[in-house]
Amino acid sequence: MSSTARRLIAARALRSVGQGALVVDFALYLHALHWSPVAIGSVFMGGLVFGGVLTLLLGPLSDRLGRRHFLLGYELSQMAAALVALFSQQPALIALAAVIGGFGRGANGSPGPFAPVEQSWLAGEIVPALRGSVFSLNTALGFFGMALGALGAMIPGLIHSGHPPAEDYRVLFVIVLLGSFACFALLYGAADPLRRDAAPAGAEPDTGRADRRLRENGLLLRLVGVNAINGLGIGLIGPLMAYWFELRFGVGPAAIAPMMSLAFVVTGLASLIAGRLSRHIGVVDAVVWPRLVGLLLLIPMALAPSFFWAGFFYVLRSGLNRGTVGARQALGVSLVGDDRRGLAASLNTVSMMLPLAVGPVVAGAFFQAGMLLPPFLLAAGLQGVYLYLYHRLFRAHDPGRRAAG
Repeated sequence: MSSTARRLIAARALRSVGQGALVVDFALYLHALHWSPVAIGSVFMGGLVFGGVLTLLLGPLSDRLGRRHFLLGYELSQMAAALVALFSQQPALIALAAVIGGFGRGANGSPGPFAPVEQSWLAGEIVPALRGSVFSLNTALGFFGMALGALGAMIPGLIHSGHPPAEDYRVLFVIVLLGSFACFALLYGAADPLRRDAAPAGAEPDTGRADRRLRENGLLLRLVGVNAINGLGIGLIGPLMAYWFELRFGVGPAAIAPMMSLAFVVTGLASLIAGRLSRHIGVVDAVVWPRLVGLLLLIPMALAPSFFWAGFFYVLRSGLNRGTVGARQALGVSLVGDDRRGLAASLNTVSMMLPLAVGPVVAGAFFQAGMLLPPFLLAAGLQGVYLYLYHRLFRAHDPGRRAAG
C-alpha cells in the first residue's frame, strides 16, 4: 500500500472520532436546546442537500484538477464550523455550522461532500482486484474511530446524569476541531499523482472511448436509481436513531453512547469480513446477503419492548448493513475507467445523499405526531426493493468476480 493510501486511510480514522461523538449527541444537543423534531430533521436535511450539491460538482472537477487541495479545503471548513458551534448557541449560527459541517450524519470518517474526491484518490492508489478489501479496511477504521468518538459522547451524561443541559454538549466540538487539524496535517504531506500519471490525450481511439462511455453511462444510471431507493430508506431511520432511542425509551447519552460505540466496533469488524468476502464471493453478494439479514431484524428492533433488546438488534443490524459500505464504494468506482472515477464516486454518493435528505424531515414529522413505528415500516419496504435491484442489475459487473475469473 502506498504512502498516500496510508495517509488517506489514517485521516479517515482521525476524522471519524468527531463524527462518532456527534452522531450520538448532536440531535440530543438540539433537543436540549428545545428544538422541535421537525426542526431537528430539517437541519439534517439541509446538511445533506448542501453536501449533495457540492458532491455533484467536486467529484468530476477532481478528475481534472487533482484531489489534495479539495480535501485540505474541507478540513479548513470543518475547523471553522466546529469553532462556530463551540462558541455560539444562536439557532441560525448552529444551523449554518451544522449544514456546512454535516454534524450528526455519522459518515464513518468520510469527508462529507468531498467523499468522492477521497474515494477517487484512494482508488487510484489500489489495483482494481484489491479495491473491495482496501475500501472495506478504510471503512472499518472509520467505524473503529466512530466507536471511540461515541464513547466520548458519554461526557455530557457523566457531567450531569440523565438528560444533561445544552452547554454540556459543546465540549464535543473540540473533538471535531482537533481531528480536523490532525487530518489537515496528514493530507498536507500526501502526494497527488494525477498530473504525473494521467494518460496522454488521444491514447484511446475516439470510437472506443465513445462506446465505453455509453456503456458506463448506462451502468451509472442504474446505480443512481437503486441508490435513490436505498438513500430514502436509510434516511427514514438512520440520522435520528439516537433521538428515537431517547423518545422511545427515555434514555440519555450515558446509555445511548456505549451502545452505539459497540455498534461501531461490530460494524468495523463486519467491514473487514465484507472485504474478505468480496474476494471470495464477489462484491455484490458480499453486500446483498448481510444486508438481507439486517433487513429481517429491522422490525423486531422497532418493536423491541426494552432499550436492551432494541440496542441488541441495532448493534447486529449496524454490522450487517453498514459493514458493506466499503464494498459498495468499490463497486461504484469500478464501473468506469480511471478517467471518470471522480464522476462515478460523485454519482454514487449524491444519488444516496439527496434522497436520504428527505428522510429525517419525514421521520421528524412522524415523531412529532407521536408515531414512532411508521418510519421503520417504510424503510423496510424500500430497502427490500433496493436489495433485489442491486443484485439483479450489478452481479454481472462485479469487479471481484471479474478478477476471480
